[in-house]
Amino acid sequence: MSEYEDDLISIGAGSGGVRASRMAATTGAHVAVIESMRTGGTCVMRGCVPKKLLVYGAHFAHDFEDAVGFGWADSKPNFDWAKLIATKNEELNRLEGIYHSLLKNAGVVEIQGKGRMVDPHSVEVNGRTITAETILIATGGWPTMPGIPGIEHAITSNEALELLELPKRIAIVGGGYIAVEFAGIFNALGSQVYEIIRSEKVLRGFDESMRDGLQDELTKNGVQILSDVNVKSIIKKGTSRFTVEFDKHAPLDVDVVMYATGRAPNTNGIGLEEVGIEMNSRGAVVVDKYSQTNIENIYAIGDVTDRINLTPVALAEGMAFVNTVFHGIPTAADRENVASAVFSQPPIATVGLTETEAAALGPIDVYESRFRNMKHSLSGRDEMSIMKLVVDQETDRVLGCHMIGSDSPEIIQGIAIAVKCGATKAQFDSTIGIHPTAAEEFVTMREKK
Repeated sequence: MSEYEDDLISIGAGSGGVRASRMAATTGAHVAVIESMRTGGTCVMRGCVPKKLLVYGAHFAHDFEDAVGFGWADSKPNFDWAKLIATKNEELNRLEGIYHSLLKNAGVVEIQGKGRMVDPHSVEVNGRTITAETILIATGGWPTMPGIPGIEHAITSNEALELLELPKRIAIVGGGYIAVEFAGIFNALGSQVYEIIRSEKVLRGFDESMRDGLQDELTKNGVQILSDVNVKSIIKKGTSRFTVEFDKHAPLDVDVVMYATGRAPNTNGIGLEEVGIEMNSRGAVVVDKYSQTNIENIYAIGDVTDRINLTPVALAEGMAFVNTVFHGIPTAADRENVASAVFSQPPIATVGLTETEAAALGPIDVYESRFRNMKHSLSGRDEMSIMKLVVDQETDRVLGCHMIGSDSPEIIQGIAIAVKCGATKAQFDSTIGIHPTAAEEFVTMREKK
């Protein structure tokens, strides 16, 4: 018999922790998972899922406007923010119930509480200590905010998903994917949105064509972007009014100040330092390619490791962990050519290298197409789609695909398979397109940029 109560304790029941716990349990292992908040983690409860539901709701504002060009009567139905939040919460409750059932049916023991490591094989939770042969850290990430005067008056994306009322005026500080997504949501639903960024353009790290394209669309849609400025302080005025002060811009009066300036690994207060687990300067758990820490029986997956902070990557790392530890097959999650999307309005999707990244490796060819989606020839909406292919000159291999425009996440998901398989530009060219679609543009681009 084992000297430990469990074969595995997972600290964190987000996407990665739940997947790893369930699949480990299917091998016959005795597994417990500890969660201090809601089962499902950031993605399901405070991120991808609720945010996407709000994005769907926001799209109706454009759809009602676009319908007029197709013969529908001009109408502006009343929008009920409280109703959207309520139905969103109902869906989250349903999903959390599914997660509870999945864990229970797999034989995983759920423990509600905050787990704190006591030694390499022991975790304290709710005043008692439980032990396991292997421990998995899957506590995810958490929004960060700077220590400026008045920061206590600001909210993060967590609270933005629970606002009781739709703000008339909102300042969103940040230019990353969370910031631009919420800027699109609030703007479409009727708020006056001010997006405040320290640099000149949104979405640092994305392909420059996508950055320029989205910034143009945000501006056309009515989002006011304040670039190259820093927030100095937030001053509360009355019960529900705030003044944001800047270093190089006039003060701004708003109803809500939302910060989306980054997330950090959620490693505080769970005993990692005391046990001797190595962490980097950002507080991320340092792991090898098999997600193993510097302590042999302790592993970490997902955002807490700050590698590629995407839910599907955490799921892949969870499966690789189970293969490695419980099936005896050392497996490293494949992090090459991971596709991603920004659910802005319009959305962006990408896979592979940006033009700048590819150019740093050697000679490349770039193909780019800009056009107005066929739908908008009748709707009249002034929205541009941009598609881009980055190709290695020597091998003809497609190194990167980027798109901004309607349905781009759905389109790039399919394109990602081709990129993953090492497809060449000649193979893209020899593929017959589906007409009329926007996606066919990826197989008809012939002129180099």
